Amino acid sequence: MGIDLGSRTVKLVVFEDGNFVNSMIYDTATFYRDFCSNVNQKINVDFEKLDIGYFDSVVSTGYGRNNVNVENATVILELKAHTYGAVWQTGLDDFTLLDIGGQDSKVISVRNGKMADMVLNDKCAASCGRYLENMANILGIGLEELAGYHENPVELNSTCAVFGESELIGKISEGYGIRELAAGVNYSLFKRIKPIIERFPHENLVVCGGVAQNKALLEFIKSELDFKRVVIPERPQLNGAIGCCAFRIEKMKLAK
Repeated sequence: MGIDLGSRTVKLVVFEDGNFVNSMIYDTATFYRDFCSNVNQKINVDFEKLDIGYFDSVVSTGYGRNNVNVENATVILELKAHTYGAVWQTGLDDFTLLDIGGQDSKVISVRNGKMADMVLNDKCAASCGRYLENMANILGIGLEELAGYHENPVELNSTCAVFGESELIGKISEGYGIRELAAGVNYSLFKRIKPIIERFPHENLVVCGGVAQNKALLEFIKSELDFKRVVIPERPQLNGAIGCCAFRIEKMKLAK
C-alpha cells in the first residue's frame, strides 16, 4: 500500500503483483478525525477502520509523513514519490514534472527515470491549489467551474494570496463577469509557476496533482510554454501514493 498524506487530501493506493487494484481519497481533516488516534502525542492510523483489506508492506509520503505514525511503513520524500509515480504512470524516463499540491508547487527534472533537479515553492499559498479554492469561494463557484475559464482573463497582479483576494474583490466591484474573473484567477496562478517550469526545458511536461484537472491552466501551459507534449497521467491526484508503490516494487526487484 502507498499512502500520500497531503495537506488537503489523503490518498491511499493498493497494488497487487505490481498492478494497481484499489484507491481511496479522503479529506485530510476527515481522515485524521475518523481513522486516526493520538497515542503519546503521535498520530496513529487505524487500518482496521479503513477496511482496506490485507497488505504486506506500506510506503508513506506527503506533507504529514513525519507527524503520522504509519506502522511498519517505509517513509520516502514527496519528490521521490512523485518522480516514481510519474515514471510508472507515463512510461517516460525523461521529462519535466509539474505537481501543484494544496500548499506547495513542485517542478522536477526527471532524467533516466530519476530526479535530476527540482524547485519547490512552498513560501506562499498563491502558487498552490488552496489559492484556487479560496478564490473560487470568493467568486461563489466550484473548482470545476473555475477550471473551465481561460479566455479574456482579468489582470490580477498581486503576488500574495491574501492581497490577491482583496484585488479580486476589487475587480468584482468594477463589474467584471465571472468568466473573465475566473480566467484571471487561473492565469495568475500560471504566471507564478511559469518561471520555475521554464527552468527545466524539455520536450515532455507531465502534470500531476489535483490541479492537473484544471483545463484553463493546461491551456495556458500549451499556449505559452515550449513543450511538444503535455501529458496528464490517468490518475494525476494519486501520483504520490502510486509512486510509493512503484518505489516498493523497484526495491523488491533489486533485492531478488
